[in-house]
Amino acid sequence: MHTHLDASGVRHAALQTIRGAFEFQGQKCSATSRCYVPKSKFEEFKGHLLAEHAKITQGPVQEFQHFMGPVINQFAFDKIKSYIDYAANDAECEILAGGKYDDSKGYYIEPTIILTKNKFTKTMVEEIFGPVITIYVYEDAEFEETCKLIGETTQYALTGAVFAKERHSVVKASNLLRNTAGNFYINDKSTGAVVGQQPFGGAHASGTNDKAGSFALLTRFVSMRSIKENFVPIEGFAYPSNQ
Repeated sequence: MHTHLDASGVRHAALQTIRGAFEFQGQKCSATSRCYVPKSKFEEFKGHLLAEHAKITQGPVQEFQHFMGPVINQFAFDKIKSYIDYAANDAECEILAGGKYDDSKGYYIEPTIILTKNKFTKTMVEEIFGPVITIYVYEDAEFEETCKLIGETTQYALTGAVFAKERHSVVKASNLLRNTAGNFYINDKSTGAVVGQQPFGGAHASGTNDKAGSFALLTRFVSMRSIKENFVPIEGFAYPSNQ
């Protein structure tokens, strides 16, 4: 997120963060798992985020009114709750919302929002694959440093998003984050690509940036060569331009 966002832009960013982090219970490789917010916008952003988080309901998948259901299985449940427990017992982390879980009737984990003072905390660095998002607040003047930090924090580089109002901020962020996300979103959630319509791929540990759903992917499976065949004999080696 950039500092030049107005009030509607901040609320929009919060709503898209809710979608990106918690739809499909966060069980997507492209789910929003970490969030960087400028200090001047944090309180406003947090207000919207917590207000919308409070509206989330969970229930069986056949009850369509719920935004979230249970996670896929016991293994996922145990893994995800271990991250929540870690944050709950870490002095540098604060659970702002959620943080509870119950597997008595399905593998339910509350959508969890963590605030951290440690930019390399476990939930920032590792892939959780669940409804857990960690927020790090950066100083407004450290936008460029934060973009560099984003690329150094994790081995993955699949999807990312930036929220900004002014075009020069969008372009600057896009350039600085060039190698941190194979699918890059501007003022939209970092997930939801439709393979076949929006070519999808990432770099670093996320892949070699080949794009599933794109013709360009074909070149990953072939050895390309060029062939030239001549049918007209030449009469001499000199060219007309040599005359």
